[in-house]
Amino acid sequence: MAPTVEGLRPAERPTFYFIGVTTGQSAIMKLFPRWAERLGLSAEIIGIDMKIHDRPENYRRVAEFLKNDPLSLGGLVTTHKIDLYQACRGRGIFDFFDDYATRLEEISCISKLEGRFEGHAKDPISSGAALESFLPRGYFAAKDKEVFIMGAGGSSVSTCFFLMKRGAETGHLPRRIVVSNRSQARLDNLKKLLAPVINVDLETHWVGEDPANNDRLLASLSPGAVVINATGKGKDTPGSPLSDQAVFPEGAMVWEFNYRGELDFLRQARRQEGSRGLTIEDGWLYFIHGWTQVIFQVFHLTVEEEGFQDLVRIADSMRG
Repeated sequence: MAPTVEGLRPAERPTFYFIGVTTGQSAIMKLFPRWAERLGLSAEIIGIDMKIHDRPENYRRVAEFLKNDPLSLGGLVTTHKIDLYQACRGRGIFDFFDDYATRLEEISCISKLEGRFEGHAKDPISSGAALESFLPRGYFAAKDKEVFIMGAGGSSVSTCFFLMKRGAETGHLPRRIVVSNRSQARLDNLKKLLAPVINVDLETHWVGEDPANNDRLLASLSPGAVVINATGKGKDTPGSPLSDQAVFPEGAMVWEFNYRGELDFLRQARRQEGSRGLTIEDGWLYFIHGWTQVIFQVFHLTVEEEGFQDLVRIADSMRG
């Protein structure tokens, strides 16, 4: 069982942490030892389960524990990325934030380097890599495709940031990006963080707890839209951001950020896969990119493409 914040104890051997909600259910707990063997790492993984939107003092307690415990090397943060950053910034806990962490005000990776305690945001890299492997090359070249992201947390901000940054580099941009969320504060924060890079029509919509509101936004999309569940519903909390009456756009590219749990959103999409001509992706490759980016940072590794593909094959073999 993963320790709670109160149950943290000094590591007895080099340790890599997973700061999440239900860490014991993640495939990483069985996969990390296999990856560690392939990468020549002598370290174990321990999960730390925290409540969604936990108290700021708990986030600081976890960060200070990792900072001060010699054998605690760092770790990956999911669900709590924004809350951890907000709880720790300006407190003198972290010695360094990378550019993405500062821009997006989130921490998904905690590491140590030459005595510095560092916070990084890896999602713009990992979400971008997963998205580009899922979409056909040049999908946004004609600038006629839309993107609908349900959820306005750190992963949503990072995905929007990637689309805008890559669009500025290539000229391939969505026609519009629509983001919905159940709290207005997260939508306001998303717009604030993205303000310096916005180069596309960005709409934000407060939808509360009623999935019918997302259904209506879904119905407004044009054929071929990219539809993303970034809410955590279906994994961290029950249900889906859509109702079972929702109708996906014809030819939509549907991406479920989660790979485990009830995955109700994925079930809804698969029910319409044939009739609506959907292309569907779950969060497995995103999971692999997200974890490997953090592992490479924490253990200061440079892995070539062949080595990365070895890690993918190991992961796929364990998934079955």
